[in-house]
Amino acid sequence: MQPLLSHPAFFFVACFALMSLGGCGSIFLLRRQKKLDNDVLEDFGIVQAATLTLLALLIGFSFSMAVSRYDQRKNYEEEEANAIGTEFLRADLAQEGNAGNIRQLLKDYLDQRLAFYQTSAPKELEKISARTGELETKLWQSVLTEAKSNPTPVVALLVSGMNDVINTQGYTQAAWWNRIPTSAWALMMVISLFSSMLVGYGARSNSAKSAYLFIFPLMISLSMALIADIDSPRGGLIRVAPQNLISLHNSLGP
Repeated sequence: MQPLLSHPAFFFVACFALMSLGGCGSIFLLRRQKKLDNDVLEDFGIVQAATLTLLALLIGFSFSMAVSRYDQRKNYEEEEANAIGTEFLRADLAQEGNAGNIRQLLKDYLDQRLAFYQTSAPKELEKISARTGELETKLWQSVLTEAKSNPTPVVALLVSGMNDVINTQGYTQAAWWNRIPTSAWALMMVISLFSSMLVGYGARSNSAKSAYLFIFPLMISLSMALIADIDSPRGGLIRVAPQNLISLHNSLGP
């Protein structure tokens, strides 16, 4: 289900088709076999209301989960920019020959971090990940060499800053992997389908062509597509723009 969730537009179409089929199918298959009598209509209304309330709660909680993950990705982008910018300034603490090397490596590393946020192609992301790992190794070796040759408290700040640069990249990657579980999506889809069937079964009109029967699937599909869009770091329209990294890149110059 994750590939479908990574493309909210296709997910919207799939949800709308499934729930519309469930609503119309309940008219053809259920109501034509057994219509609602007046003595069970009240009990049916209670079940329908409870199911719709449960669906609303699930959509609300899922939306909250997606927004919190989106905010987390934004916060880590800001932390990455701060860590790289601080370490670029702390490079002056290194010896003259090594300081220039650290600054150049940080600029190359910043380019890779920008590419991480702006690229969606899987093959390109693999290359970016590999290149980022290589640069992190070189950056760590550069400060490690400095620490061994000049073990002072001032150089310790340089090592600590590089540790923050590497850690924030790991935190960012973990945040981009942290999405709403597939099991939660499956449960929400099942309850949405049953809710659509109950709405169709309880409708007064016997015609599946009534336009209002498609309003409920449309609204639920839009809501779920919005959640999938926010939850998807790369596939949707709502993405984390690396504004802080771009600002840092412009301030460092060529």
